[in-house]
Amino acid sequence: MDWIGVLALQGAFIEHIKMLRILGVDACEVRLPRDLENLSGLIIPGGESTTVGKLAVTYGLVEPIKAMSAAGKPIWGTCAGLIFLARTVEGVGRPLLGLMDVAVARNAFGRQVDSFEAGISIPALDSVSEPEEKGLLFRAIFIRAPLITAVGDRVEVLSRLDDGGIVAARQDNLLVTAFHPELSADTRFHRYFLAMIDRERGTT
Repeated sequence: MDWIGVLALQGAFIEHIKMLRILGVDACEVRLPRDLENLSGLIIPGGESTTVGKLAVTYGLVEPIKAMSAAGKPIWGTCAGLIFLARTVEGVGRPLLGLMDVAVARNAFGRQVDSFEAGISIPALDSVSEPEEKGLLFRAIFIRAPLITAVGDRVEVLSRLDDGGIVAARQDNLLVTAFHPELSADTRFHRYFLAMIDRERGTT
């Protein structure tokens, strides 16, 4: 049985779990290193990045998550999760995980009151879309969102805003979004992550 873990220290973890269960996937909350055992994938949700980071260090989760990534298990970071996975974070001397070759600016769009929604093109989602979904814009919800400002050679840019700002990317088994797919009714991004897990396990 596949289990997908969702880091549940703070933030929008419940919404991710609900979305996964809608798709018929077993999901569990991750708070301690033992919760990472035997998972097929991990989602690091949005939240208050400083608070979640301190809790992750306190509970000894940083090195086990790095080991999970090194083993090739898919990991998806949304909003604050993107910040955790990034190799370079503006204004931060030492990123929490530093696994993905991207540079990130925190709160790139302003404060909470500057949150917004935008229809964005994500061609990669067509690989998991039903015929009637192919080519549809994804309604992305940005809440005190970060922005990817630079990517390494191994990083595939999945989506940009109209001004060119990068808001979704993938590097091997790592996936990041600056927005919150779990707050949408659109399940395509979660299906895309599940397809990454299937490929890692050799089931597709």
